[in-house]
Amino acid sequence: MILSRNTNWYRAPQAILMILLVGVLSCKRSPGIQVRIITDLGEMVVEVYPDMAPVTAQNFLDHVEKGTYSNSHFYRVVRMENQPRNQVKIEVIQGGVFEDDILDTIPPIIHESTEVTGILHTDGVISMARNAPGSASTEFFICIGDQPSLDFGGKRNPDGEGFAAFGKVVRGMEIARAIQARPDEGQYLLEKVRIQAMSVLPAR
Repeated sequence: MILSRNTNWYRAPQAILMILLVGVLSCKRSPGIQVRIITDLGEMVVEVYPDMAPVTAQNFLDHVEKGTYSNSHFYRVVRMENQPRNQVKIEVIQGGVFEDDILDTIPPIIHESTEVTGILHTDGVISMARNAPGSASTEFFICIGDQPSLDFGGKRNPDGEGFAAFGKVVRGMEIARAIQARPDEGQYLLEKVRIQAMSVLPAR
């Protein structure tokens, strides 16, 4: 007598269910576009999310492709102890072209808040620096640790609109932390850290 059972009748539906489940999970977010940032202290790789923050992410990628960030700098570091006048404290490093005469020639983009994109300011997230909402263009910052006060409704900025996050560091956060630890005066680095180049990495 053969004691094994024929179970093929229920394995097929299970397989179909698994395929459908994998498909649903994979549709949550398409893979981001990776950008290599080469600095004088080492390399970082950020993953940019055009599907979640289409305007902000594409603006950053366009500037990467144009070479806007070649020979730019990380120039500002914010730590707990160097912001005595701020009741709501944050920790970030800021970079970009820095020079006002260049910034004045670059058109700003619309503000995509975290309420719209769902990209919160957690450790390693890259986001746009700005003055008023809709004034961001090239300057960006990287969060050191979680920074919820930079999200929509956060208290760091009086307008409550938060900042426009668009990606995250996926490799090289030790470089970001090393930049943040460098000597500063009034949050501006005594020696700026040069960004030698940025480039879009081939799709994985």
